[in-house]
Amino acid sequence: MRVMVTGGAGFIGSALVRYLVGEVGAEVLTFDKLTYAGNLTSLRSIENAPNHRFVRADICDRRAVAAALEDFQPDRIYHLAAESHVDRSIDGSADFIQTNIVGTYTLIEAARHYWLGLDADRKARFRFLHVSTDEVYGSLEDGSGLFTEETPYDPSSPYSASKAASDHLALAWFRTYGFPALISNCSNNYGPYHFPEKLIPLAILNALHGKPLPVYGNGTNVRDWLYVEDHARALHLIGSEGQLGQKYNVGGRNERRNIDVVTTICRILDRVRPAEEPHEKLIRFVTDRPGHDFRYAIDASRLENELGWRARENFETGIEKTVLWYIENEWWWRPLRDKVYAGERLGTTAQAV
Repeated sequence: MRVMVTGGAGFIGSALVRYLVGEVGAEVLTFDKLTYAGNLTSLRSIENAPNHRFVRADICDRRAVAAALEDFQPDRIYHLAAESHVDRSIDGSADFIQTNIVGTYTLIEAARHYWLGLDADRKARFRFLHVSTDEVYGSLEDGSGLFTEETPYDPSSPYSASKAASDHLALAWFRTYGFPALISNCSNNYGPYHFPEKLIPLAILNALHGKPLPVYGNGTNVRDWLYVEDHARALHLIGSEGQLGQKYNVGGRNERRNIDVVTTICRILDRVRPAEEPHEKLIRFVTDRPGHDFRYAIDASRLENELGWRARENFETGIEKTVLWYIENEWWWRPLRDKVYAGERLGTTAQAV
């Protein structure tokens, strides 16, 4: 099996590539532009694996995509290349439109032409999995219910709107051209190799350095947390056995308020890296994010019942592993904190208007 992974040097993408190369034994091509969030050190454990290749290129570059497809001849494409941080989409939406919409269009059109040129057997086996987010569904404001695959789209941010558009492209290409696409929509991921602008790695690293732990609003916004390695297993399963033209929600069934996530991290650090005062004293409530969705919660029943997937980690086991990983792997995050992102607040443009 030959698999092309776009965005394979990113957080979720690198977890998928490590899994496919190291555990599945697939031949994998990582195709990544290496923006600020793409990091080849996330693939260090497989950098010398004979079944892994890397191409630095942009999914918006039709020629580069076509050349990679022609050279590598994949049986599957897992499409994870995307701009993904809501706060950055508030400050600079153009990159999100370009990568998430134009890039997905460019990739899927190149992939369609590649697929049309395959022989009958390979054409029948080919699959294109578009990896998306639960944020396309909007917000569960009343604190009840779950997102299902039939939940209407209601995006709130430039990021989620761009991902909703790319979801529609994938389904339209299936319905119009018969292109063998399917979609996954995941809840919030966490785990090793997570770029430190996101809530969990930011809280861990700020706490380790005695810096304030910013929590938006009153901290009661709720997210469903999914350990990234569980997500990687789900993506391989969906790509292997999922029904073409369908959507599969992937969630950990681990809903937590943001404030509870941060206090859990603090209590773990109090135990394994005690400071002069409890780490919770570093928590600071800050002005809320514009358009901040109140609650996300995934119903993963289709994935669980039809394909037999189950998350192996609950939030307690996964967050413990994650905190310990950051403590033990300063070599990975230190260059990012020093040279790329030091923990500053993002997403303030809308507040200044």
